[in-house]
Amino acid sequence: MGGSRVRVGGVAIGLVLTCGSASAQDDGQTADAGAAQMSAMTREGSGTSWLPDSTPMYMVHRQRGPWMLMGHQNAFLQYLRESGDRGAHQIGSINWLMAMAARSAGPGHLSLRGMVSVEPWTIRGCGYPDLLASGEVCDEEAIHDRQHPHDLFMEVSAEYDRPLAGTIRWQLFGGPAAEPALGPVAYPHRLSAMPNPIAPISHHWLDSTHVSFGVVTGGVYGTRWKVETSAFNGREPDENRKDFDFGALDSVSGRIWWLPTPTVTFQVSGGHLHGAEGTEPRHDVNRVTASATFHRLTNTRVAASTVAWGRNSGHGVGTNALLLETNLTFNDRDTWFGRLELAQKTPKELGVLDTRNTFTVAKLQGGYTRYFTRAVGWKAGIGGAVSASIVPSQLSSAYGGRMNPGIAVFLTLRPAIMAGDAHAAPSGSPPTMVMVQTAYDAAKLTCPAGFDPGTAAMTTYEGKTYYFCSAADRDKFLTDPRMSLSMMPPKQ
Repeated sequence: MGGSRVRVGGVAIGLVLTCGSASAQDDGQTADAGAAQMSAMTREGSGTSWLPDSTPMYMVHRQRGPWMLMGHQNAFLQYLRESGDRGAHQIGSINWLMAMAARSAGPGHLSLRGMVSVEPWTIRGCGYPDLLASGEVCDEEAIHDRQHPHDLFMEVSAEYDRPLAGTIRWQLFGGPAAEPALGPVAYPHRLSAMPNPIAPISHHWLDSTHVSFGVVTGGVYGTRWKVETSAFNGREPDENRKDFDFGALDSVSGRIWWLPTPTVTFQVSGGHLHGAEGTEPRHDVNRVTASATFHRLTNTRVAASTVAWGRNSGHGVGTNALLLETNLTFNDRDTWFGRLELAQKTPKELGVLDTRNTFTVAKLQGGYTRYFTRAVGWKAGIGGAVSASIVPSQLSSAYGGRMNPGIAVFLTLRPAIMAGDAHAAPSGSPPTMVMVQTAYDAAKLTCPAGFDPGTAAMTTYEGKTYYFCSAADRDKFLTDPRMSLSMMPPKQ
């Protein structure tokens, strides 16, 4: 999710997020540790992956003593129809719910996560119709032209990080169900994919390991970079979606992140997945990925795009997949989304008998969602999408034509943008979350170099005096004091 790592020391976490400007970022000089921790709130994606610092948050949150509790979910009630000889139609629900709890722990920070889906009950059979999709197993055969349902337990994990030297921190993450350091942010957590209920056909070339039953990840990171590595169970989950499919941690991966500006993230990663494929005999897969994510916020608009490439190599065959994905939302109400994919797939992955090594297939999709006025921090919406699945002439007879259209109609529910204690902005613009760093003692503030606690800006609110790094922070605090104070631990 457009995440929520928090610092709960002697000061409130500082972050200013509006749809009128991007999140604050250092101006090219080395930022201090406090600034790094602030930007981490919006930077956090799935597992240990990163989103741009300008990512808005879609969540609800509450402070309970030293714990910051957060929730995020996305749910669809959809009707899907794919045409052609391999087409099908289905009514079902694609859904997931994530909860997080975070607090200080000694000199570092601890966060606990749980993520579940009821798709084992709301998606019938081997999955929902999605022409050209492939991956995992059902009824002892490789799934094709359908997207498998998610497991009940999508994540059960913990994360701890603490300072290492200066602005550099180290991080330890893992759990019985978690995501290793491999690939871009998983599609359920990408802002560019958020309004789209359908999984990409390139999923198993990019981010399919986002549900791995056994993960340990270690990394070090600074204000603009991260290097991390994982040991994990690389086997695909079986068709029993309600249990844990534990295995040896005999797969490995590594990933590098770079955030040159607040609006962009880049990652490159690679991994060896031991016995990944679920059909017998199992085969190892070597995966390499690269991706770039771009976010842009204005007074009335949130724009998010992802470009990603992945390559799988195994049992003598190498295949590539390319994804271009975008989402443009106006006033947290009107959302247009689109996706273009090219993928090389083997006859086995497409369920055809052929002597060729691979086929290049393509899928184009576009859609619109209209969200309604939020109620208690939640947004309901109605939307639809159309798609075109394109295959080479050699597969025309198997699919009933080279191009097969599809449609989707759905209801959806998610948190409002920057939901929680955020106030609604005037003139119909999106709600704005304002959180700035404040303290009862100016000496406890974490401010840029040159800050003089003796001249700190201050204000009195409800009979208490608060200090700030700048007059601008004080003015932002006064626009919504309750939000900043909700992030501040009780006075000792």
